[in-house]
Amino acid sequence: MKLRSLFLSALVLSTIDLVVAQTVIRINQLGYLPRSTKVAVLLSKDEKLSVQSFALHDALTDEVVWKSKQVKAYGGYGAFSQSYRLDLSSFHHDGGYYIKANDARSPNFRIADDVYAGAADFLLNYMRQQRSGFNPFLSDSCHTRDGYIIYHPTLDSTHIDVSGGWHDASDYLQYVTTSANAVFQMLFAYQQNPKVFGDRYDAAGRLIPNSIPDILDEAKWGLDWLVKMNPSKDLMFNQVADDRDHLGFRLPTQDTVNYGRGKERPVYFATGQPQGIGKYKNRSTGLASTAGKFASAFALGSQVLRPFSTEFSKLIKKKSKDAFEIGVAHPGVCQTAQCRAPYFYEEDNWLDDMELAAVQVASAFDDTTYLAYAIHFGNGEGGSPWMGADTAHHYQWYPFVNLGHYFLAADDLPSVSLNARLPDGQEAKSRRDKRSEESSQRLDSSPLKNVAQNDKPKVFRDFMREGLEKLYDKGKLNPFLFGIPFIWCSNNYVAAALTQIRLYEQVTRDTSYREMEASLRDWLFGCNPWGTSMIVGLPKSGVSPKDPHSAFTHLYGYEINGGLVDGPVRGSIFNSLKGIHLSKPDAFSEFQSDVAVYHDDWGDYSTNEPTMDGTASLTYYLSSLEVEGGLPKRNHEVVLGGITRMDTTEKENYLVFTGHEFADGGETIRRTLKKHNIKASLFFTGDFYRNKNFAPLIKSLMNDGHYLGGHSDKHLLYASWEKRDSLLVTRDSFLIDIRANYEAMKKFGLARQSARYYLPPYEWYNQAVSEWCNELGLTLVNFTPGTSSNADYTTPDMANYLSSDSIYQRILRYESTHANGLNGFILLTHVGTSPMRTDRFYRKLEGLVAVLKKRGYRFRSF
Repeated sequence: MKLRSLFLSALVLSTIDLVVAQTVIRINQLGYLPRSTKVAVLLSKDEKLSVQSFALHDALTDEVVWKSKQVKAYGGYGAFSQSYRLDLSSFHHDGGYYIKANDARSPNFRIADDVYAGAADFLLNYMRQQRSGFNPFLSDSCHTRDGYIIYHPTLDSTHIDVSGGWHDASDYLQYVTTSANAVFQMLFAYQQNPKVFGDRYDAAGRLIPNSIPDILDEAKWGLDWLVKMNPSKDLMFNQVADDRDHLGFRLPTQDTVNYGRGKERPVYFATGQPQGIGKYKNRSTGLASTAGKFASAFALGSQVLRPFSTEFSKLIKKKSKDAFEIGVAHPGVCQTAQCRAPYFYEEDNWLDDMELAAVQVASAFDDTTYLAYAIHFGNGEGGSPWMGADTAHHYQWYPFVNLGHYFLAADDLPSVSLNARLPDGQEAKSRRDKRSEESSQRLDSSPLKNVAQNDKPKVFRDFMREGLEKLYDKGKLNPFLFGIPFIWCSNNYVAAALTQIRLYEQVTRDTSYREMEASLRDWLFGCNPWGTSMIVGLPKSGVSPKDPHSAFTHLYGYEINGGLVDGPVRGSIFNSLKGIHLSKPDAFSEFQSDVAVYHDDWGDYSTNEPTMDGTASLTYYLSSLEVEGGLPKRNHEVVLGGITRMDTTEKENYLVFTGHEFADGGETIRRTLKKHNIKASLFFTGDFYRNKNFAPLIKSLMNDGHYLGGHSDKHLLYASWEKRDSLLVTRDSFLIDIRANYEAMKKFGLARQSARYYLPPYEWYNQAVSEWCNELGLTLVNFTPGTSSNADYTTPDMANYLSSDSIYQRILRYESTHANGLNGFILLTHVGTSPMRTDRFYRKLEGLVAVLKKRGYRFRSF
């Protein structure tokens, strides 16, 4: 791993202000699913504080909507002398809210089915940014000359093409260890939740759809590199470059590190023996850990990618068996190699890699002989060693989640002969750990031989449960239920635990660990002592790492959205690491303790560096949350956070009307809609709702069953026409205005709960406005561009004037000339126009509706 960035936003500054507060309330900033476990954590330095109850307030209206006494005290934790869990799980209503307890107030948050929509795809932004070879983030290429072979007995110094893959973290090293795991995690995420992932990018990572889910494009990018790193059965490479890379911060396209061969970097041949060019050497004992990772990635890839690339699928299917056989022939761990510093991936276990490989090869070849190997290896591995431990060497037990156990715990595990044994001498050996002898004993005794076929899954379920129980026991006495060890890459362990909990419940239907799951999930999104998300840019409007350890941000201010940072470590670990220096005063200083520290500072590579494999490991879990919330409409079009077109695969049209000063077309529009039995959506300003002359129309529209929503109070212009990202309103003035809009709506019985869609004034907004709406529990929508229907307000004296005939023809021309016609179109016109416009478009509405109905369109409202 390696080191470094910053630009403080107003949101971060507002969080810094909270540092001086005695009491804070931490929440999941992304939000909560309505039926999920929902808990906030109150932390206080006031030793005399006593919290007995809390209230939930509507973020838009400030009204108290719910009260609870579901409060549990946990005493001191870290830098705080008091802590409480505030449980709002029994509250299920959608909306935007905040919590008040005593004098403390939480940030705003949402409860809704779509709070995780798009989250798994968001992670892929970081994966694309990490690409080596062609880097779509930079629209440039790097490391195209990789590389030259080292450690091979006859091919030493020979050039080999291994360009491609991903950089491991903020350094530019590349490891099979982490890359193969990242490939498998993404393939697994798609295999489990295929309908969640969208298609916006092509195989090169450019913003061009290619009819292949983006997560598979990303996995294929990694698989292509793995093929290069394992070009034949007898040629298996383990890494590209080494920690000489850590000399200096620069973009990958400007890499100046010279390994003695110009632009070429060393490619380490996997020998299964200790390696290390400089002072330090690893403790490799074999090839199975690397070979198993190759085999599992190739085997699963051959199955998942078969519908998209038949020939490539055949190639990697064959390679999966070859790699597995190498692992069987060469048991032991193949660790990464270091040069200048003592830090490397100290992987000590390999049975889990071979277990997963055997499961996947068995599936790819439909051969239960490999399942016998899988059961054999899995029984030798046992439970995840890190679960329940206080410490571990860096990546000592990797991958952090044993997916082989999940596959072997399935009810439909085929019947297999358990007489298959490893060849003589292939024992689970480790030079560091007592588990080596325990593993060997399990392998030798093969207790699974004596277990009835129907009970075999139970053994692996028990392995999964034992680890989770250890985590629960370690965390049950602290307010975050956090039993993860605070060691390097603690967030990666959180991701692994979340995956294991979710999969364990899937195979057992045991819900015992749901509260711990919720706490670990919420930890990643801000329910932690520091109140920050651990994923860069998620949520956009919340507190997340702004100054990660990355040259992209530190040197150039590039946002590297989607990256999961390492996460907090024990104070003793932080103080012992080499080369760490904070570049600025610590914004989280009041929250730091010996228990754990975290810094949003590029100088802290131990807690604030995003990692490629950690990010990939979250794709399964976040995609599962998207499924739990209900599959989102993947064919919506979104611009700057606002929905600008509904489902493009459905022949449906959304007629939308806005109003502020005028309503002369109201009755004409209403009669047309009623005649054709159409429900439309109408968005009015507060001034419109307060106008007594418009009250009869509003009531009639409500009686007819149309959707009525907000359009601001005073029809403010939120953002500059010339520079859209420049706001013309403050957050406070926006809140005052929109609240006045909804207060006016209340007089007609229109509550926020029934008017969740909001259309901005002037149909003009930016990302910040969308985020403000989001935290209030509102969904911003806007018209679909292309037809100029919204120009029906223009008058002859305006340069952009369009006649009603022109608008009418443009709408129909768009419908007939575009592939998806008006599918999902939000077709916006106005309920009234200035007297200066005598050419009223609403008089053509009936004719337009009749034509569109003949063309097969249905009409919907929000």
